[in-house]
This record gives sequence, structure tokens and C-alpha cells, in this order.
Amino acid sequence: MANRSERLLDMRGLTLAVATGEGLLTVVEDLSLTLDAGETLGIVGESGCGKSLTSLAIMGLLEGTPVRVLAGEILFQGRDLLRLPARERRAIMGNEMSMIFQEPMTSLNPVYRIGDQIVETIREHRKISKSAARQRALELLTMVRIPDPAGRLDSYPHQLSGGQRQRVMIAMALAGSPRLLIADEPTTALDVTVQAQILKLIVDLQAETGMGVMLISHDLGVIAETCDRIAVMYRGRVVESAASAELFSAMRHPYTRGLLDSIPEADEDVDRLTAIPGRVPMLDEALAGCAFHPRCTRAGKGCDEVVPGLDMIAPSHLVRCHYPLEQDA
Repeated sequence: MANRSERLLDMRGLTLAVATGEGLLTVVEDLSLTLDAGETLGIVGESGCGKSLTSLAIMGLLEGTPVRVLAGEILFQGRDLLRLPARERRAIMGNEMSMIFQEPMTSLNPVYRIGDQIVETIREHRKISKSAARQRALELLTMVRIPDPAGRLDSYPHQLSGGQRQRVMIAMALAGSPRLLIADEPTTALDVTVQAQILKLIVDLQAETGMGVMLISHDLGVIAETCDRIAVMYRGRVVESAASAELFSAMRHPYTRGLLDSIPEADEDVDRLTAIPGRVPMLDEALAGCAFHPRCTRAGKGCDEVVPGLDMIAPSHLVRCHYPLEQDA
């Protein structure tokens, strides 16, 4: 279990909306999360639940997009990022906090060598010479255990495999020795063996550096292997949050159960995979009450009228549901 002696991130009531020609459509609503030093927080949910937008809001990467911050605070080591002057916030981004993006195949510039891209990242945050930055780039590639790190400095992205490119992205994210690392679907488009290697690498680097990690995924299996705590999101809200062991031993929200049941057992032959019926509602679909109720097998009186609160049903275990699953479900 991580040492939680220092609070790195304290998000309070974050609300995000997309500006359209007809007004604002809320995409994340009243979101509150915390992350301590050395801890790994997993954010899980289907596509369209607001996971990636939340990470972009933390990193200050919503400028120039139609997404607006309507309310809330994002406290990083006690400083509200939303109220910092632009220059101070830019100094934090990529330095004290950094991010691994979803697509290793497209996140690197194809016309620049790997070493030049890492050097540029390093010199953006440190006043050092090119030769010193190149030496640091070599150290970073060694740290992420890429084969032949010296040779890879002069390689182009197309000369690397998907797993190697993701290791380069991790190296670039570590260039500023961040306290907080956000990994947004870091194993997307990678095969299962490489996924396991990348996840183990992140865990090992966290143990070495003591950074806090926010791991975003749609895959509960990935989250279960690596995270201390888990927050399950659905249509912009947290619907369940608990310590990892607590969540998997006593999950209480029907959506969380549906996500877990959709993962087939490795030792079972199945003709048809289990799936949650329906889909995540579109942003412009007006839904009263619980957003999950059209897909929920436990929906009952009031579910289509009243938004459930996020209630504590056990120490540090929160659930947003009118009819939560029983303890032994």
C-alpha cells in the first residue's frame, strides 16, 4: 500500500461543459477526487464518461477547445491550478505534473528523431545545454528499459515498435521528474504482452520515484492490477469509489458490476460475451434522474426522476445509486 503522507491532488466539485451553438452541454459534473504521493488512483468507465476530459482539465490543456470549466477547484500541492496565472501554470505542466497520452503510434512527431524530441522536452523545463539534455535523454531511455537506448536516440518513431514508442512517451513524461503522472489509456493499441510490460514499468518507476499516478482506463482488469483506489465514472459523474480490494470484494453499483461481468474468464469457453445493454447517452440527450437507469437491471421507483447522491455506505466506499447491490452480490 502506498505511503499517503502527502496530498498531491485535491479536486473539488469540478464541472466541465462543451460550448455549442445552442448553449453549454455538461460533460463532467461535480467531480471530486483526491490523490496522495506514492498512490495510484484508477479512473474507469466506458468511452464518453468524461475520464480524458478530466485529465486534460488537470493538465490545463483545454485552452483553445470548446470545453469550459464552469465550477470547482483543482488543488495541486495546495495551489488551485484553475486560478494560477498562465505563466505559473505552464511552469507546472510537464514539469511537476505530466501526462502519457493514449496513442503511442501518433503522439510522436514522425519527422524528428527520438533523441531530439526528448531533448526538446527536457530543455523546455531545464536551463541546460543540448549535450547535457542528450545525456539526460539517454538516462531516461535507460530508465524505461528500452533496448539499445543509445542507438534509439537517433531513431525515428517509425523505426520503433508500439511498445518502444510508448516507453519513449513515458521517458518524455518523466523528463521533469514529476510528482504527478497521469496515464490516459497508456496501453491502447498494444498487444496483451506489451500491455503487461508497460503497466509493470509504470508501477516500478512509481516505486523508484514516489510519484502519484492517475491511471485512466475503460478496462477494470488493467485497473485491478495496478491501483490502490478506484473511481468508476459514468456520464460525467463518479458512481462508485473505494479502495481496490474493497471495490472488487464488495462492489455495490450495478454499472461497476456490469463492467466486471463483461470481462470473460480466461479458463471459460463462451459463445457470447456479456455486455451492458444500451450505450452511454449522448451529451445532447436529456435524461432525468440517474443517467444509468435506462440500462440498469435494478432500476426502480425514482430512478428516472431523482439524481442519486454519492453516499458513503462503508468507510471510504462511496456509491451513487438508489438501489445498490447487496453486500454479497
